[in-house]
Amino acid sequence: LTIALDVMGGDFGPSVTVPASLQALISNSELDLLLVGDPDAITPFLAKADPSLTERIRIIPAESVIASDLRASQAIRASKGSSMRVALELIKSGDALACVSAGNTGALMGLAKLVVKPLDGIERPALMSVLPNQQRSKTVVLDLGANVECDSTMLVQFAVMGAVMAEQVVGITNPRVALLNIGEEESKGLDNIREAAAILKNTALINYIGYLE
Repeated sequence: LTIALDVMGGDFGPSVTVPASLQALISNSELDLLLVGDPDAITPFLAKADPSLTERIRIIPAESVIASDLRASQAIRASKGSSMRVALELIKSGDALACVSAGNTGALMGLAKLVVKPLDGIERPALMSVLPNQQRSKTVVLDLGANVECDSTMLVQFAVMGAVMAEQVVGITNPRVALLNIGEEESKGLDNIREAAAILKNTALINYIGYLE
């Protein structure tokens, strides 16, 4: 499992991301990491690392860093040679299976759509988290902030992605799917939510249970 890591992203850059990458290597013996960023900033944090870990690391140079406060459109235009873009291009080239970045979220979403491209039938990526629930199981929640406005088509796509993630990654058999709304009654909510509900009701492969308040 080879993952590209934008080590320049986040509030503190390599001082946090490089030690964290070493912890990740310790926790998963099948993991290899491509550390993308300024080699001069990365190398000091690897100086005292166990050689058995550093042999599973390769440093990929990048010329610049996308600022966390830069607007997504500006970041994308100025992204050539940045650690975030180089990390994403490693997926496109087949050198990495995934990319991790704690950098500018809007830029990451926009660049991922541009460089890696979504799966067929998916218009926008979605941010996801897994939360514990009262049934001592887990709940997959999305979208957690990548999109300000979503139409019914996007909500349905999020439902499909969430259901697949819940079943294939989290391990929930036949996961139940609900739409977050201002009430449980079918008449509640904006048009886009009600339209998404109508579509999900008639989607046989989705175990749709209605609204969650």
